[in-house]
Amino acid sequence: MTLATAPTLLSEDEALSLVESAIKQSEAEGVFVSLKKSESALSRFSENQISQNITQNRFNLTITSYFGKRSASASTTELDPEAITQTIRRSEALARFAPEDPEWVPLLEPQTYEQRTPAFDQGTVTLPPLARGEMVQRVCSRCRDAGVDGSGTLSTSASVQAVGNSLGLQAFNRETGADFSFTARIDSGSSWNQRTAWAVEHLPIEEMTEQVIERALASRNPREVQPGTYRVVFDAAAFASLLGWVMWNLDARAADEGRSFMSRTDEAGKPAGNRLGEQMFSPLVQVQRHPAHPLLRSSRFFDNGLGNNYLEVIKDGIPQALSYSRYWAQEQRKEPTGAMSPIVMAGSQQSLPDLIAQTERGILVSRAWYVRYVNLRKLEVTGMTRDGTFWIENGQIAYPIKNLRFNQSLPEMLRDVEAISTAQRFGSSVVPGVRVQAFNFSSVTDSV
Repeated sequence: MTLATAPTLLSEDEALSLVESAIKQSEAEGVFVSLKKSESALSRFSENQISQNITQNRFNLTITSYFGKRSASASTTELDPEAITQTIRRSEALARFAPEDPEWVPLLEPQTYEQRTPAFDQGTVTLPPLARGEMVQRVCSRCRDAGVDGSGTLSTSASVQAVGNSLGLQAFNRETGADFSFTARIDSGSSWNQRTAWAVEHLPIEEMTEQVIERALASRNPREVQPGTYRVVFDAAAFASLLGWVMWNLDARAADEGRSFMSRTDEAGKPAGNRLGEQMFSPLVQVQRHPAHPLLRSSRFFDNGLGNNYLEVIKDGIPQALSYSRYWAQEQRKEPTGAMSPIVMAGSQQSLPDLIAQTERGILVSRAWYVRYVNLRKLEVTGMTRDGTFWIENGQIAYPIKNLRFNQSLPEMLRDVEAISTAQRFGSSVVPGVRVQAFNFSSVTDSV
């Protein structure tokens, strides 16, 4: 017997009808409505057996009412008309008493979005719990055979989103996603990896399981190396955890106000614009905001209704664009861009083993963990290696080493990129592995 699921996602007509109905009921001078509905399922496993199965259905409708430069939002998780009407009235009542917004911007006019369809995989939507469990069981069985303790999660999701406002803006999107996260441990060794895709069948579960187990077995009995500056090969999963911090900080307002690594200052140390157009990074660093990328195929618009279109962010190591909010774009007489997400960094035809083979001496980092700010202005961060860190000698992995804490300027890291591998998807980003000429480790840690 095969257990089946019955998806209850709203259709495009149903979602937009709900949004339009809320707009018509509004008594405010302006109104913006955002609807989200999602279904997700997750299987969690530990010690080589399934330990938890979860299914969640979520609905949220948010109403933002405007009276002049005053606004307020209210939300409901109920679909019935009475709850929606009460939410509209609550939003209006709050908006009438809200203070004026000093950074007010008018409602968005109707937008023109990219002519494409975000990825929606019916097989992922209807994947039976039994089939998901069988996938996990195969991972657990392989772990038992290898003598390691396996743990992790396998999840799928499907969602719809609709937005609209009283000026006629209207947009709808639906998409699917799948995520596999896996950790293998044995004695003093451990390894981890995580991959995402828009369809569950695109997750490289078997390949990833073998690679993680192999690296966990190889990471036992690590030796200690002295902290210092080393050439480093980053697995793509580790590099993805660091590159995102750079993208989040490509904010035009912070740069223009002197609060960012993208800020320029005059001789007196005062803000003097931003560093767009400067050669800041290695020419190998090519980054775009690319929601239509084949591995992503994500939404055509942001939560506020602004279009999420292709944008050249870094070309040949030179920053080309910053993220402009609607308010800051209005102040600077620029076009708003929305956030720098999802990001794609171009890779090469080389594999990670190719990067290792070209490295005379250095360190292989499998995971960058617990990354936090040290100096926001310079974009210096701290964090730790974890789940498999290795010494490279004469183009080969020589032996495992104990984990290290790093303190590193991320712009300098991108400046020192000297080789890249093929790109893979992690979360909502597509990122390659890289080799960096110099990376600073400050101390040895006891993390596993």
